[in-house]
Amino acid sequence: MKRPCIFFDRDGIVNESPGPGYVQRWEDFYLQPGFVAALRVAKEKGYPAVVITNQQGVAKGLYSEEKLQDIHQRFRVLLRAHRLDVLDIYYCPHLDADGCECRKPKPGMLIEASKKHGLDLSKSWMVGDSENDVEAGHNAGCRALRVMTDSSEKTAAEFCVEHIDEVAGILEKELAPCG
Repeated sequence: MKRPCIFFDRDGIVNESPGPGYVQRWEDFYLQPGFVAALRVAKEKGYPAVVITNQQGVAKGLYSEEKLQDIHQRFRVLLRAHRLDVLDIYYCPHLDADGCECRKPKPGMLIEASKKHGLDLSKSWMVGDSENDVEAGHNAGCRALRVMTDSSEKTAAEFCVEHIDEVAGILEKELAPCG
């Protein structure tokens, strides 16, 4: 039987956004407490979590896939200190111009995770801070929750909050227990 999942974008959701740049080294990765709280709610409700992230800095030569995987491994060690973990981490290392199927807003990474882990996309959520995240979730058949500081922006997300610290409360209220 397939199970629902919570998909989380990385930069701006899992860790503090590096702004217009990229997290190129572990020392620049700052885990957000609001993400930890949201992940804890997902776990308590029986939902696995998967990180879905565009990382075109790899294609630009700013950092290697090995460096990116090292950052992700250290992130998972840090999560385990909170007695948490994610089911998997998917990243798109391609440029926008490459036209790949994995780069958000295309749903490739979510669909791949669904196939590998037996996830029910129609009962899953995508949590992100950009409209590309929302579109990727919707393109995969998921509901979307967007963190956005500019309330004048338009979004197709079903839920919208101003800060990552508010995500746990929405998940607590909206997720039906599963398991």
